[in-house]
Amino acid sequence: MSPVLRGRTLAVTATATALLATTLGLTTTATAAPGGPGDPRAAAEAAAKTAAASTTATGSADKVLVIGLDGVVLDRLKAANAPHLKGLMAEGLTARSTLYASPMAATSSGPGWSTIATGVWPDKHGVKNNTFTGKNYAAYPDFLTRAENAKPALNTYAAADWEPLTSTDAGGPVFSAKVDKRLSLKGDRDGYGSEDPKIATAASAELRDGNPDASFVYFGQVDGAGHSYGAASQQYLDAIGRVDTLVGQVLTAVKARPTYAQENWKILVTTDHGHTDAGGHGGSTLQERGTFVIAKGAGIAAGSVRDDVKLVDVAATALAQVGVPTTGLDGVPLDAPEDDPFDTLRPALQARVDETGIPAGTKGFTHTPPAGWSVDNSKMGTGGVTEWAGWAFATDEFWSQAQRDQWRELNVRSRDVFAVADSDEWDDKTHTGTFDSTLITPKWPVTGAATRTLAFQTHYRHEAGQTAQVLVSYDGAAPVVVKTYTADAVARTESLPLQIPAGATDVQVRFRYSGTNNWFWTVDDVRLG
Repeated sequence: MSPVLRGRTLAVTATATALLATTLGLTTTATAAPGGPGDPRAAAEAAAKTAAASTTATGSADKVLVIGLDGVVLDRLKAANAPHLKGLMAEGLTARSTLYASPMAATSSGPGWSTIATGVWPDKHGVKNNTFTGKNYAAYPDFLTRAENAKPALNTYAAADWEPLTSTDAGGPVFSAKVDKRLSLKGDRDGYGSEDPKIATAASAELRDGNPDASFVYFGQVDGAGHSYGAASQQYLDAIGRVDTLVGQVLTAVKARPTYAQENWKILVTTDHGHTDAGGHGGSTLQERGTFVIAKGAGIAAGSVRDDVKLVDVAATALAQVGVPTTGLDGVPLDAPEDDPFDTLRPALQARVDETGIPAGTKGFTHTPPAGWSVDNSKMGTGGVTEWAGWAFATDEFWSQAQRDQWRELNVRSRDVFAVADSDEWDDKTHTGTFDSTLITPKWPVTGAATRTLAFQTHYRHEAGQTAQVLVSYDGAAPVVVKTYTADAVARTESLPLQIPAGATDVQVRFRYSGTNNWFWTVDDVRLG
């Protein structure tokens, strides 16, 4: 996002005008929205919301607040004077995450906040940069709009001082006019956050005195400090400290609600992209791709740390909290069970051997498969780069740094540890023969089944001279090819129907990749449904 926006305006939906005028002491401009005064649907919806509010006042209610902090680097947050954010980390979950890079999207605010808000990756929501060209919010709306569409009685609220989030300026809004109350401020974004305190004041009043079920509150000044001074600067730390105070103000308002003791709140804090030490983002370095999710609430263990969380999970978690289905999202709620066997390998991951672009302290690969799985390298050539001699198990932080800007960063649908066959990197050291390796699953029972579905996440980049095949074998018979990749399959969820032979009792799946100086194939979250 641009570090500087000039001028000051205030725009809210009609229902929020009186509150904001009182809270901020400013003249407000009301803007009509679908479902507002004059719309015959408005009275019925308002009555439903009033009834819901009345019920909430006497009983329990599930509520969610998402706080967006633009351009915050997690390690710098940990180094800053930020007691409120660190308190959330101690009381809940902290999860590092990484973004895509071009050509999927730039590591900038438009794609970042669109990913957070919609719960899907840029190849679905369509936003690749801050122009918002190609946005597909009609098919993939923000989580507040999705909540309104599913349960109109829910009260929704969004407040931001980056206009594309909540107003129609600059290609937005990310959060649509379906949201009950939207506050949009525009001001001098020089790194000192002149509008952030106003956002905090207005949001605090709404959260304390109103009855929002799902809310989004955004603070932008840390990104401004990053652009002006760099993430390694004291000014950047100071900006985090100032925003932390505002976060504390908002959290205090939530706890001051008259019905807080009867409510079930989930609080999430996240960011849209990282920053380089010198300042800036948009590229493919881990500093620019680095993001995080902090979460507190029922079902989230205090002081917990996870490596399998993605930005798309924010919207999914928010929606699940208020009872709205998450079907069709790339994200999954944070309290959904995680049982991918590849992720069990994280404690066994090793540091680099032959690779030079990966930092020496980064532990991120192993050739030892999880229990029940195996790798057949009987057809592999000898030599080559050790890390990629046959199917390996690696993390994004490790694999993508082997060589940037060759689409490795686009493997966004894999989580934590995944399987990777990379003939391109293997070929970077002297070897004999070719790359030819097969990843083999355990034998899974299929007794009495007519059909099953083989599902997995895959990221495949194709080039002539390489092959990638999925094969299945029933009861130990010869493997049969069920899928051959002949073109790119970028960050895709694969679902292959299997016709189970009569009398078969088990099935085993093989992923065979061969090539020389070609590209790569990743596989993750392999399941038989």
